[in-house]
Amino acid sequence: MKNRLVVGLLAAAFALAACSSGGGSAAPSGGGSLSGTKVNVGGAFVDVEATNFENAVKPFETATGVDVVYNGDKSFEQQLNVQVQAGNPPDVALLPQPGGMKNYASQGKLFPLPADIIANIDSNYGAGWKEMGTATDGKVYGVFHRVNSKGNVFYPKAGFTAKGYTAPKTWDELKALETKMAADGTPAWCIGIESGAATGWPATDWVEQIMLRTVGKEGYDKWLTHAIPFTDPTVKTAYQTMMDIWGNKSYTYGGAQYIVQTNFGEAPKAAFATPPKCWLTNQGNFITAFFPDAVKADLDNQVGVFTLPAINSANGTPVEVGGDQAVAFKDKPEVWALLKYLTTPEAGVSWAKAGGALFPYKNQDMANYKSNLDKEFVKAIVEAPFVRFDGSDAMPAAVGSGTFWSETVKLINGSQDIDTTLKNIEASWPK
Repeated sequence: MKNRLVVGLLAAAFALAACSSGGGSAAPSGGGSLSGTKVNVGGAFVDVEATNFENAVKPFETATGVDVVYNGDKSFEQQLNVQVQAGNPPDVALLPQPGGMKNYASQGKLFPLPADIIANIDSNYGAGWKEMGTATDGKVYGVFHRVNSKGNVFYPKAGFTAKGYTAPKTWDELKALETKMAADGTPAWCIGIESGAATGWPATDWVEQIMLRTVGKEGYDKWLTHAIPFTDPTVKTAYQTMMDIWGNKSYTYGGAQYIVQTNFGEAPKAAFATPPKCWLTNQGNFITAFFPDAVKADLDNQVGVFTLPAINSANGTPVEVGGDQAVAFKDKPEVWALLKYLTTPEAGVSWAKAGGALFPYKNQDMANYKSNLDKEFVKAIVEAPFVRFDGSDAMPAAVGSGTFWSETVKLINGSQDIDTTLKNIEASWPK
């Protein structure tokens, strides 16, 4: 009975959504039944993730009669560019990079969201999500569904508790904990930044998370768009804050050369040695997949987590996030109905229960997540004063996946100082 009621309510809601226009050249006609229509969706989800996405939209299909046809490919972003240039994009694309939406919007290829979908975003999402779906023309194009988070600090629960340690709530408390751990004979941090051609990205995540906590959302946005250059004192302060930890051999396991040479997925394993060789790992929620097998088999009992603490209380504990935003290449009633569905907690239920995905909806049922760690990740996202994308992903490639990584590695290994590092990164910003 309850399921039939939910389906009925969804059908009514999506029929109303079908009346909305996305702001294209002509409003969608009609507004009646959507049964028999089809929405082609393209994205980078493959294998299990593709199945989970397809399951996530089944309630929508049942409620409306719309056939959602998903086509996934790991090289989706490259394929999409070809399709767009050929004038044959999918109806809806799930874009994993923030620049993609702004790029296609600036080309006039996307349709902005209608008012009712924007109202849903205002109601169902916390601060930051609408802004991240907004292009430079000030119009909102993106709807976020499956997301991920960074700035999660993991620790071995049993050993941490046995030592009498407690999760810090402020940066000062974190500094006191680092000092205590060093005095007890085991460094606080397990850090590795080796990642092949992408070596250095974990360090840039630290800088970004510190920037969020020190300059706030306005300052962070200006930094990503170069209104604040890398040579600005605020950026130097963020780097210095990181290096106060990374450059202290008492606080980091193995020291600078270990950090540079150790793979990011290997580094956390030292926290689960007997006894632990270090205590804390700051990483994205995905990092649990790299934990030792025995730990992965018992995550909730063996692993604790807290959010990287606030530095400036005025900015609180914002969360650095990633995620796939759905955008509309076609202005059709069934497209708007699907995007409206993706703004509702119902769209995350089956995937949350399956595991391996987080959702940003404020009023979702946390009981749908079977892992306590997932619940903690989602709680941090939902309660964050604001969220922002990974900074390096939003910067020009020459910087974000170039000098921001490589020059920071040179700083960490001791071959140059902070001023030189920031000067070199700044010089690489496209003119």
